[in-house]
Amino acid sequence: MSSTRKIINSPEAPQNPLPLSQAVQVDKTLYVSGQLGFTKNGELVEGLEAQTRQTLDNIGHILKAAGTDFLNVVKVTVLLQDISDFSEMNKIYGEYFKERFPARVAYQVGQLPKAGALVEIDAIAIVGDLKEED
Repeated sequence: MSSTRKIINSPEAPQNPLPLSQAVQVDKTLYVSGQLGFTKNGELVEGLEAQTRQTLDNIGHILKAAGTDFLNVVKVTVLLQDISDFSEMNKIYGEYFKERFPARVAYQVGQLPKAGALVEIDAIAIVGDLKEED
């Protein structure tokens, strides 16, 4: 049995000059590449709160382009420049994930791929109906 691979791109999220896709969908599973706090015009916003919000907004645009949303996100990875920013990041994160929380891991990293970047987030989501079970 073969799988179907589809590249997902949203014009509302920043376009990356690196050799990577904003997201790749394989069958019903969507893999969203790590997003930083860039506007769609390529400007890095300032401060952890603004970067976290912009990063999650970018993920939201990509999810929408794939026909899904935050409710269908099943796994998230958060990379922080400074782990002491975890609580502040988590407050913003909670505005986007309000129920049916995805599995998540968070790390402090030595350096993010852009000077001044404080947070990077990637996600794995399901496209289509997702049946909930207790």
